[in-house]
Amino acid sequence: MSYQCPLTFEPNQLAVDELKAQLEAFAHFQKQEFLNHHPVTDLVLGRAEFIDLMLNRLWEHFGFAEYPHISLVAVGGYGRGELHPLSDIDILVVSRMTLPDSLAAKVSEFITLLWDLRLEVGHAVRTVEECAEIGRNDLTVATNLQEARLLCGCEDTFQQLKLVIHSDSFWPSEVFYKGKVKEQRERHARYHDTTYNLEPDIKSTPGGLRDIHTLSWIARRHFGATSLLEMSKYGFLTDAEYRELVECQDFLWRVRFALHIELKRYDNRLTFAHQAQVAEHLGYMGEGNRGVEMMMKEFYRTLRRVAELNKMLVKIFDQAILDNGVQDKPEILSEDFLRRGPLIEARKPALFQARPETILDMFLHIANDSTIESVAPATLRQLRTARRRLNKFLHTIPAAREKFMELCRHPNALHRAFVLMHKLGVLAAYLPQWSQIVGQMQFDLFHVYTVDEHSVRLLKHINTFSYAKNHDKHPICCEVYPRIQKKELLILAAIFHDIGKGRGGDHSEIGAEEAYEFCIDHGLSKPESRLVSWLVRHHLLMSVTAQRRDIYDPEVITEFAKKVRDEEYLEHLVCLTVADICATNPELWNSWKRTLLAELFYSTQRALRRGLENPVDVRDRIRHNQQLASAQLRKEGFTARQIELLWQRFKADYFLRHTHKQIAWHGMHLLHHNDLSVPLILISKKATRGGTEVFIHSKDQSALFATVVAELDRRNFNVHDAQVMTSKDGYVLDTFIVLDQHGDAIEENRHKAVIKHLAHVLQDGRLTKIKTRRIPRNLQHFKVKTKVDFLPTKSRKRTLLELVALDTPGLLATVGATFANLNIILHAAKITTIGERAEDLFIITDGQGGQLNEQQQATLRETLVANVAELAP
Repeated sequence: MSYQCPLTFEPNQLAVDELKAQLEAFAHFQKQEFLNHHPVTDLVLGRAEFIDLMLNRLWEHFGFAEYPHISLVAVGGYGRGELHPLSDIDILVVSRMTLPDSLAAKVSEFITLLWDLRLEVGHAVRTVEECAEIGRNDLTVATNLQEARLLCGCEDTFQQLKLVIHSDSFWPSEVFYKGKVKEQRERHARYHDTTYNLEPDIKSTPGGLRDIHTLSWIARRHFGATSLLEMSKYGFLTDAEYRELVECQDFLWRVRFALHIELKRYDNRLTFAHQAQVAEHLGYMGEGNRGVEMMMKEFYRTLRRVAELNKMLVKIFDQAILDNGVQDKPEILSEDFLRRGPLIEARKPALFQARPETILDMFLHIANDSTIESVAPATLRQLRTARRRLNKFLHTIPAAREKFMELCRHPNALHRAFVLMHKLGVLAAYLPQWSQIVGQMQFDLFHVYTVDEHSVRLLKHINTFSYAKNHDKHPICCEVYPRIQKKELLILAAIFHDIGKGRGGDHSEIGAEEAYEFCIDHGLSKPESRLVSWLVRHHLLMSVTAQRRDIYDPEVITEFAKKVRDEEYLEHLVCLTVADICATNPELWNSWKRTLLAELFYSTQRALRRGLENPVDVRDRIRHNQQLASAQLRKEGFTARQIELLWQRFKADYFLRHTHKQIAWHGMHLLHHNDLSVPLILISKKATRGGTEVFIHSKDQSALFATVVAELDRRNFNVHDAQVMTSKDGYVLDTFIVLDQHGDAIEENRHKAVIKHLAHVLQDGRLTKIKTRRIPRNLQHFKVKTKVDFLPTKSRKRTLLELVALDTPGLLATVGATFANLNIILHAAKITTIGERAEDLFIITDGQGGQLNEQQQATLRETLVANVAELAP
């Protein structure tokens, strides 16, 4: 240890309380050293040395030196001499023969003492033969034994163990290699084969410490290299690669050490609860979440570097150990490249350094040949070297610009080429702005990928629109995308749509300006460049309008259509919007969003074809819905007179804001419903827009909306959308789209119970008490400032209120109760959850059915903020 620890274990200091005190003092000492920026390598190795000293003293104290044939051996990470504050201390008591009962009892006392000290001890007591037998049948045990280090006891016994471990029959090199590669593949699969996870495991996630360990284990077993340094001496790591791995390991160690000094129990997950504190310990500071985002950006970049090195070196080991690929007959692809099996190779050792634009040629070959799976190890190494030695970005090379646009226009580039270009750092080497978003994260629950990972996934989703098999999932996009003539414009918009993130200001504006310059520099016409720039600037417009505005309002459609301007822009925008939603979070896309976007798309398309100077005739749409609904009801046996009498009770808005199928469904049950004093509650048997539709017909009463949403909240249901209206004779006609706590439609076997409970609270007439529930764990560490904004509207009759708040249980019920208490009438609600944030839109009027004045708005804002604050953790 290269720093002086003030603590020692004297023979008279080995009582449990004294040992605990020394361990606590050492932990405090190391924490202070870490916070004072002492090198983490010293601390990790120093903790192992400290535990070595303690175990040696205890070994002597228990009198084990009197038994000549037993040894105390460190294995696993402790065997490597590496211990973080909460790391397991893995030890093995090994002997040449089975221990007599008296000695076994003494060993048990020894282990019990370590547990009494609250150390995380993994232990085994075995003979050399038992170690050999168990190790041959268990790869994990064999791997731990490979790192065995004698702590104290019999040297000869330990040497016998080493002879077994290093014999050719004990996990032959080829078998061990295949086992570790399979183990790594399965581990990566548990993390979805991505280095990015919202709450990553520092040790086990792809690119984490375990990937470095795997390289060491394979090298140790096959080459006898006991460290990364020795691997470089054997020639399987270049000096630059060695330095890079050490640098990455050092950073990951610092993150892990910072995490461990915050925790009380062993864990390697960098959870939301601890990310801010870890960032502070590592010196990442900034306003709001800036420190966390800076730290996590460095973390993800480090994971990516380790993953890339791991992948390349495993392939090199594959050729060295299994002789794979060497026997494949080469196939010449061009003057610069050949193919050997599924791998592409550069034919010249310094090709990329001599002519950097040929890097893009390699990916054009990959796009042309779908059987090329990856890049040969030697070529990967050459690419890494050339990438690091570039003195300018590739896009500044005219020949490279031509090849990049050729890739953008290639029909197969999205399938694999762009994904590989990102993984191998070529997009970052091509475009300076892309290099800035690599590893860029946002500290929230909505964006589950880094900006670069999200953008690449967006490209992959665009590619799925080419296939007819995806028509059911993306009907509009699968219809529109194949007929887009210049798909490269959409691809460029996808690359640039989030490229301005992390630089302050409006990322859409930043990206739009840079996209326009990029397009002009790459030979696109001004109209083409303007389209790409417009898409980047407005890539959120369609999703925001569909999810957070009243798209049944003709004015909303007209305003949206004015911004879109023509069908070409609309078709590009819908493809970009859908791909963006799908690539942001796998759980975001559902039939609810698909229906909303479809309605907005077709309404806008009709408006554009009709001409914006010819707005939609609302009366035509109402007549159309009535005609179709009436035909359906007459098929069920109702007369035109019965239908007419029912519909005379409803306002025009009802027929405008419901589909003809909904109108017919409501009408059929209402015409059978004779007692209007009893609430009628309908629940759709089939999922509607990704959720369950709940329709309520009841005599209007104060706080009805609040009562319904509070009752649904009590049943752990989430209201996704609400359409609230009254009939001419004072009855409510409310529709709710409801999801269960897992985001699914309500199971049919629960429908009767839901109807019963809703009917009960409606007949009771009193506001249902809002159920208080604990804030979910994943929300507890986020702060969202409650904001209440009143949006401008051309209508002088209604007020639009937008609420942004932490998405806590009972939020909507609290909002509904607030409206009721202030005599505010709710007409419609758009409920949008974006990660930990609720961003909800409410269409409201005062008690007389008019717009809220300034005083009413101020009172409502103040009351809402106060009531929502009571829900906060």
